[in-house]
Amino acid sequence: MNRGKYIFAQVLSFINRYEFQKCVDRYNGDHATGRLNCWNQFAQLFFGQLTGRNGLRDICICLRAHSNRLYHLGIKQSVNQSTLSRANENRDWRIFGDFGLYLIDVVGPLYSNGPSSVSGVDRDIFAIDSTTISVSINLMDWARGKYSKGAVKMHTVLNLQGNIPTFIHVTDGKYHDVNALDEISIVKDAIYVMDKAYIDFGRLYKLHKSDSFFVVRAKGNLRFKAVKSRKVDKTTGLRCDQLIRLTVPKSRRQYPEKIRRIKYYDQEKDLTFVFLTNEVDQDPLDITKIYKERWQIEVFFKWVKQNLELKKLWGHSENAVKTQLWIAICTYLVVAGLKKQLNSKYSIYEMTQILSISTFDKTPVNELFTEKEINQKINDQPNLFNNSEL
Repeated sequence: MNRGKYIFAQVLSFINRYEFQKCVDRYNGDHATGRLNCWNQFAQLFFGQLTGRNGLRDICICLRAHSNRLYHLGIKQSVNQSTLSRANENRDWRIFGDFGLYLIDVVGPLYSNGPSSVSGVDRDIFAIDSTTISVSINLMDWARGKYSKGAVKMHTVLNLQGNIPTFIHVTDGKYHDVNALDEISIVKDAIYVMDKAYIDFGRLYKLHKSDSFFVVRAKGNLRFKAVKSRKVDKTTGLRCDQLIRLTVPKSRRQYPEKIRRIKYYDQEKDLTFVFLTNEVDQDPLDITKIYKERWQIEVFFKWVKQNLELKKLWGHSENAVKTQLWIAICTYLVVAGLKKQLNSKYSIYEMTQILSISTFDKTPVNELFTEKEINQKINDQPNLFNNSEL
């Protein structure tokens, strides 16, 4: 690449402007936008996510300080905080949501050829869960949570092969997790892993009838009758492997067929787990391993909260919050796609950290992620601590 081009501009060049503009035109996003069109809005918020800015004011101050470089960064012009805030409040969030879905369709397949997250299981495995962001109910009366507090939930389906989100749904805090199952497009022959919050036998039966599979942790008050038991090796931690029928009339109506019940004792944690699944042929230990992989979605939530700007929201309206969350996800997907396109051995986390301090560098981006370049970047940073252990 041209050595005169800034790193941030090089990263922006990986984004398909034609596909982005299709999302803008779909919602007439550039109508009467004045100084700040949708692409410029996206570029500035993307800059804020990539460099870890704390708010719109920080973004505007930083860009204004480098106003002579904006054109070469790929940003048309800087604007003040109120202009950017109004765009977030009023510009349809679905523009960025649809573009995020496009990036999911592009980046997801890049990770599909890697090894399965669970050896011996050839199917796609998806983890379903949500994360909650606490907000002020006085500032965001639409985002009602439990106990008269404010909360925003981000419901996510994560492909465990590459940890790429395939579905995002943003709601208020009172929206029950299990309702998100109604919004998901089911992938045939895939396995969906969930915790107890997603126990709803009607919805689980819908998954079953869609030729998909589920692994879910059972609640303690499950009422059932065992109809068949298989021998298990208790030295492996397995305690039972059964086919059961539900005995509560409502549950029996919702799920009229047999379900597999697996009980497992984790000696290391001294905990007993009970799993329900409609996968009757897989080895029972593989089922326990599949559920164990569900922790990856917790790691994903922790990562995006620590490395992207999600904890502190940049607006108060539902539209502004969804805009911020989707651009954060777009940032994650762009870096994940960049990793594959450059065939980098560094993690998405490592790449994000390097990009955050290299925005105004003119190193070719493919050279940035060689070990020599990265070590030099680290050595060039000032030593802020005297304690060598830090």
